[in-house]
Amino acid sequence: MKLFPTGKIFKRWKYRLIAVSVILILFLLVPPVRFRNPYSSLLLDRNGELLGARVAADGQWRFPPPDQIPEKYTRAVLCFEDRYFYRHPGINPVSMARALIQYIRNGRIVSGGSTLTMQLARISRNNPPRNIREKLLESVISLRTELHYSKTSIFKMYAAHAPFGSNVIGLEAASWRYFGISPAQLSWAEAATLAVLPNAPSLIFPGKNQGKLLIKRNHLLAKMFHRGIIDRQTYELALSEPVPGEPHALPKTAPHLLDRAIIEGFQGQRIRSTLDIGLQKRMNEIIERYHELFSSNGVSNAAAVVINTRTGEVISYVGNSQVKGEKEGGDMDMITAKRNFGSLLKPFLYAAMLNEGLLLPEMLVIDIPVSFEGYSPNNVQKTFEGMVPANEVLARSLNVPSVILLHSYGIGKFNALLKELGMRTLVYPPEHYGLSIILGGAEGSLWELTSMYAAFGNHLLFPAEDSLRVTYSPDRNIKGSSFFLQRFSFSSAWFTLKAITAVKRPEDNGTLKYFYSRRKVAWKTGTSFGSRDAWAIGVTPEYTVGIWVGNADGEGRPGVTGIGCAAPVMFDIFDQLPPTGWFNEPEKDMTLARICTKSGYIAGENCPDVEIRKITTAANLTKTCPYHRIVHLDPSGTWQVTDKCMSPSQMLTRSWFVLPPVQEYFYRQFHSDYVPLPPVRDDCRYELSAQNPIGLIYPTPGAQIYLPLKGDQKRAKSIWKATHRISGATLYWHLDNTFLAKTTGDHTIEVMAEPGIHTLTLVDDKGESLAIKIEIIGIEKK
Repeated sequence: MKLFPTGKIFKRWKYRLIAVSVILILFLLVPPVRFRNPYSSLLLDRNGELLGARVAADGQWRFPPPDQIPEKYTRAVLCFEDRYFYRHPGINPVSMARALIQYIRNGRIVSGGSTLTMQLARISRNNPPRNIREKLLESVISLRTELHYSKTSIFKMYAAHAPFGSNVIGLEAASWRYFGISPAQLSWAEAATLAVLPNAPSLIFPGKNQGKLLIKRNHLLAKMFHRGIIDRQTYELALSEPVPGEPHALPKTAPHLLDRAIIEGFQGQRIRSTLDIGLQKRMNEIIERYHELFSSNGVSNAAAVVINTRTGEVISYVGNSQVKGEKEGGDMDMITAKRNFGSLLKPFLYAAMLNEGLLLPEMLVIDIPVSFEGYSPNNVQKTFEGMVPANEVLARSLNVPSVILLHSYGIGKFNALLKELGMRTLVYPPEHYGLSIILGGAEGSLWELTSMYAAFGNHLLFPAEDSLRVTYSPDRNIKGSSFFLQRFSFSSAWFTLKAITAVKRPEDNGTLKYFYSRRKVAWKTGTSFGSRDAWAIGVTPEYTVGIWVGNADGEGRPGVTGIGCAAPVMFDIFDQLPPTGWFNEPEKDMTLARICTKSGYIAGENCPDVEIRKITTAANLTKTCPYHRIVHLDPSGTWQVTDKCMSPSQMLTRSWFVLPPVQEYFYRQFHSDYVPLPPVRDDCRYELSAQNPIGLIYPTPGAQIYLPLKGDQKRAKSIWKATHRISGATLYWHLDNTFLAKTTGDHTIEVMAEPGIHTLTLVDDKGESLAIKIEIIGIEKK
């Protein structure tokens, strides 16, 4: 028996084998269905709810393929288009034969006999003209597609790419455009409507030809009823539903975050965010309510961001008010915009100095007129208090003491610290910003600054973590922002947040007291120069809320302040959040110390009133109170005496709180309990005092005084002021060895001098003196 055919039989088999091989090769060369169309960009909340969408690059509403298809839509489509979808290999021979017979009888295509897979193949090839050749090609593509994909994947591709009229492509886009809901919420009538639309999308368009659409939909509903897909009651109720009218606008719940994600490279993707759609909608309402209020003062824009302090997830992102038009700047994302931030960096300086032992929580800080190389800061209230506890400096956001602290700490060192914490908006060297950075003399973003405050809270919650990653998406491909606070001890962070917790700000007229009582929040405000930007950031263990209010174009408006505009918005948002707790005190990172109650320093041997308080472990325990000194008084207690004029046994020895003359001048105006040091009795004076009783209030050391020429070509005068610890003392004023004036009590004079560096000398009637260099700069009239 021959195993292999020979002769003619072999030739016939060879040709058949070649033919089959050619057909197989051609079959394999035909690719399965593939789509390369651009998709719309979608933003979803943490639970998959649609927050917003942007049209695809080709102008079509075409959503990326969904993960799941609703059962109602699936059953409606299969009933209408292809009831044997899960049984055939891509083509239905019975349907194809029927279509061929109808074509032969009528000389034209009466019914296509296409399966759902064949329709998908046709859609993928941009709907070429219908003819026998195209049908054969679609059949081959369908067979290849069935071999390459699962039935579920094929149906998802059909649902994502079927045409629904106009520029609407795919089930999800159609559901939102025509019914304003997600596909999962479709009723049977709505599912049936969307099932019939791709059959003739150009003829049947929602809002037009509604009679034809209604007939086609009801025909499908009847078919579904007769096949037992829906019951009679469902069928009758579905018939009563109207067909869709004009298309709906897609949600715009977080438009600025969607734009940000697109800019960051996620165009045409389904972007899952960490936002909570319910909270996001409430935040939108709050911002719009305040926008209506602020707009009466010509303030058009506001932004808010809410961060989960524990996880770093952004749960609400309102990039701007819903203002229209390019002029109002509503399209700008003010969460990422760089703006002057006012006093928002003060807590980080306070924490840094606590952390390095340079400061104690209640240590007195100088608050007097100062000038550093021509930079002369001022407090908001235009007053000085001489000395203020450090925690009050922070809580009340006093400018001058903060600048003095920064000068002591070092601007280069502070700038490096901020960059280490994660502040990337500081692109210039420290000298560019100078000391003004602590008052907002730089730019930062609401995203960055709010995240830095959130890191403060997170640092106390999770001591082992190196940083806090702040992100708006759980997708690790979407880069978050990392903020580091390992440089700070837990106690320095805790004392800092304690200092800015629910205290009454001087600028507040009492309206925020209602909010203080509702929950405990550590918060700070900021106001940029010229009232252009108003800020407020609040922290709890659960949430960190950041607010910005102003005009996107930078126009300042009277009354735009952090305390007056941004803080009410912040507390209103906190009121919408679940109840919050407070941070545990990091006792292991604290130490007990004897603190002088008057100065806030480590108590020295001369401090009469001492309390045991908790301080940071890094505190310098050797730097004791410099303001208490032992003085010897006569029996009446009104004169200082020495052993040169009185027996020690007759003296009264007292510990006295003594401030330098300039600090004392301002301190006495705010502290009625301050008692000046008694003068030395004349017969006891044998040398000059250890502490100079003279102080110059203005010009401040380092100040540059501008004295222009007036219209009469005479140099303008400047008002100079000094102080003396003894109220009735007399001062003699000399400028470059030239006598100027004599003052008693009120030491204020008018001075006119030419440009240059001069030496001002003050001498009192006891021989005490003070000499200071003064620089005068003249600006000539042109």
